[in-house]
Amino acid sequence: MKSKIINALSELSPILNCPNEKLIEAIELSVMENTWFDRDSVCLALKAISKWLNKEVLEEFCERYDFTDNPKTVAVICAGNIPAVNFHDLLCVLLSGNRALLKLSSLDNRLIPAIVDELVAIEPLIKDRVSFADGKINDFDAVIATGSNNTSRYFNYYFSKYPHIIRHSRSSIAVIQNYKIDYKGLMADILTHKGMGCRNISKLFVPKGFDFSELIEVSLDYKYLLDHNKYRNNYDYHKAIFIMNNVPFVDSQVLILFENKDLFSPVSVLNYEFYDNLKCVEDMIEMDKDNIQCVVSDIKFVGGMKTIGFGKAQQPEIYDYADNVDTMLFLNGLN
Repeated sequence: MKSKIINALSELSPILNCPNEKLIEAIELSVMENTWFDRDSVCLALKAISKWLNKEVLEEFCERYDFTDNPKTVAVICAGNIPAVNFHDLLCVLLSGNRALLKLSSLDNRLIPAIVDELVAIEPLIKDRVSFADGKINDFDAVIATGSNNTSRYFNYYFSKYPHIIRHSRSSIAVIQNYKIDYKGLMADILTHKGMGCRNISKLFVPKGFDFSELIEVSLDYKYLLDHNKYRNNYDYHKAIFIMNNVPFVDSQVLILFENKDLFSPVSVLNYEFYDNLKCVEDMIEMDKDNIQCVVSDIKFVGGMKTIGFGKAQQPEIYDYADNVDTMLFLNGLN
């Protein structure tokens, strides 16, 4: 069964790279129903997924884990902040030999069903491995749930008697040590998916005296975001609040740069903080590590965390687990 699943996933890859008519219909509907989505961001998300679905990559990924002959039903409660964000959970459930019971977000309930339909068309045996819950979820053995800080507290209480992975709100940071960086890549890490994902950079650490001029210039490549109603409303609102309260900020005409120690920033705002020495940044990362998804930097390690290169935040590898919790290991432990 595992080999059939791997073969089906590998055959799915080109369909995600170049969507067929049915998948295009799902993309169009998802864009209509969730106005935070647009065709480009949906296709970008699908291309990122397709990169995992190389047969050799999948086989190598599975080498470390077992495929169960005693499948459990794993309820996967999905988020809807970026397109098909919980596909990796579905992938792990299938590759571990278990069954997925998906509770979709109302903000993104078209893409994963369409992808599953393609998988079933390739390998009909997968039909018995994936199901969808319309209302309350029932008859499951374990839970993987993704939500906000508020919903995660509810999930922890409600699912306390089941084996579970409960994810809460996280965001990502960038640490700049010198000026020789990929500014276009950095801006993609900030504004891809309009900054809505946990892997989007919401906080920038820069050396004291850092010149933002190149970053501001590159941000203008994203001026089209101001044609997006919700992004524009956020940008105008926060800009007005800063002006009314006489709060200093830097306006790139697309993005508001705000000197602030907070990790999280609202849509259209990028927090930044100057540092004198890297030890201060490392201390902050250690203190806030449970709220950090990934660190982008021109330094390989910061505060004990392995970093990723500029422009790679929204291109995770198959083994880049959300919240750094090994989903496959958790699934293997169910049997």
